[in-house]
Amino acid sequence: MCGIVGYIGTKKASPILVNGLKRLEYRGYDSAGISTMEKDEISLMKDMGRVKNLEELPGINDLEGTIGIAHTRWATHGKPSKENSHPHMDNSKTFSVVHNGIIENYESLREKLKSEGYTFYSDTDTENIPNLIHYYYQKLENEKGIERFLKAVRNACLDLKGSFAIEVICKDFPDNMIVVRKDSPLVIGKADGENYLSSDIPAILSFTRTFYLLDDLDFAVLSRDNVKFYDSDLNPIEKEVKSIEWDAVGADKNGYEDYMLKEIYEQATSTRETVGTRFQGAKTSFDELDFTKEYLSSLTRIYIVACGTAMHAGLAGKIAIEKLSKIPTEVDIASEFRYRDPLVDEKTLCIFLTQSGETADTIAALKLSKAKGAKTLAISNVIGSSITREADLSIYTHAGPEIAVASTKAYTSQVVLMNVLAIHMAEVLENNDQTYLDSLKKDILELPEKVEETLKISESLKDFARKVYQEKDVFYLGRGVDYAIATEGCLKLKEISYIHSESYAGGELKHGTIALIEKGITVIGVLTDKDLIKKSVSNLQEVITRGAKTLIITNQDFDTSAFDVVLTIPETNTFISPVLAVIPLQLFAYYVAKEKGLDVDKPRNLAKSVTVE
Repeated sequence: MCGIVGYIGTKKASPILVNGLKRLEYRGYDSAGISTMEKDEISLMKDMGRVKNLEELPGINDLEGTIGIAHTRWATHGKPSKENSHPHMDNSKTFSVVHNGIIENYESLREKLKSEGYTFYSDTDTENIPNLIHYYYQKLENEKGIERFLKAVRNACLDLKGSFAIEVICKDFPDNMIVVRKDSPLVIGKADGENYLSSDIPAILSFTRTFYLLDDLDFAVLSRDNVKFYDSDLNPIEKEVKSIEWDAVGADKNGYEDYMLKEIYEQATSTRETVGTRFQGAKTSFDELDFTKEYLSSLTRIYIVACGTAMHAGLAGKIAIEKLSKIPTEVDIASEFRYRDPLVDEKTLCIFLTQSGETADTIAALKLSKAKGAKTLAISNVIGSSITREADLSIYTHAGPEIAVASTKAYTSQVVLMNVLAIHMAEVLENNDQTYLDSLKKDILELPEKVEETLKISESLKDFARKVYQEKDVFYLGRGVDYAIATEGCLKLKEISYIHSESYAGGELKHGTIALIEKGITVIGVLTDKDLIKKSVSNLQEVITRGAKTLIITNQDFDTSAFDVVLTIPETNTFISPVLAVIPLQLFAYYVAKEKGLDVDKPRNLAKSVTVE
């Protein structure tokens, strides 16, 4: 995730920056830092750990600069360390930069800059940015004034592939700051004789309620009393000022009615940041893991152990791991796994999925697996959580904080990371066609845009939700990975609408469940696996014959005339179809619960983290 703050005005910048970082600390807490303009040079102060560590650094209260930038980090590339923390400066210490996002082509940029004589002191993708700005700045020595600074930033940004929100200060222009964003959030708060910047509005809402909202590749040149905007060709543009009238809770929700809705709409960002820089050059990158071909070849099985929504993500992960790495994989419920003396030994890899990293049953299952000699891998959304301290190995999703009890973006982030892990294992084993793996990588990198498209399509579900919100029973059907999707969609409806719902593998319909199908009952079908379409359609025809009304989620081309409502989502690889297909099901559950007037963020009897048995 990461959070950035900026200030340009007449007050001391450092306390404003630190206060803003505290408000953004949920975005990252493995390191924090600030840069301020101090007379004719840039001051840089940063440290590992939480913002309080930065606040306690000797000399930070002596900073007098009235222009500054700040960052709180959640590591996506490069381990947590002082060297990898932001801000980063170029070799000449002319520029200081903070960055939120992922630079996908950082390796090739680094090699290019090294060939030009630049030295790197961190493992981050971000350190490329100030050096790249300096590289172009040197080439623009005939340019006059602020245009030289602006063009250098613009030229550098055009070389970047990926997502970024960037703040830049330059010692040659001590009264200015330049900012730009692409696919990562950044807002400018306007006040009298000063301007504030942040990843999120709430961090600076106490200073101003007047904001500029930047679009992709909008460049802004800030002074104390003015902001000038330019497009990517550096043509001047006008930006409308927005007045934000939020209360404190509304601010935290970024204007959404509920946390759950906000988190559903954050899935493009959480997907992009979870993938991060895992795809580097020809192979996937998991520096945290010590998987060798010899070790993976020795495994007799893999267990994926989890609870609830995380277990459903595990069902999707099992399919990807088995198909790509060809290692037998089982998914088990943590609360059952630990009590049945599972067949686990040193030839077993046990993967534990948990959003919070504090799920009691999952942690207990991990301890049992370690005692039996298995290698343990934790996948969590929270750095430093209990399970990551217990596990042999840990990797992280980067969904950011999930406040609503019903999980949404954590689920899709888990599915994405499981697929990237499956690709990595296949590449280490060298037992799959690399061309196919590269194609899957491409599909994964395209997911954020397709998530955004799916979110727009899914709004049409409101009308269907109004028709069914008073029903007592709803059934979900799917085959293969579509069954995994159906189980998660079904759980969402149970959790927040309190409607009884059940999910079934389509082939099980005739083995008892069809006795419950009667006229007027709602059946929701997921059909994204082209190899199973005919069989799935056949199952759904059976419920239609018995009077059921049907909602279909699909990205395949077939005759859908028999169904009542058909929602067509973007096509993608079957392994990652849960990321797109679950979004309509999340929103359907949300709309149904809202029709019933329920609290979607805090459903009855449920807690966000189950920390006791």
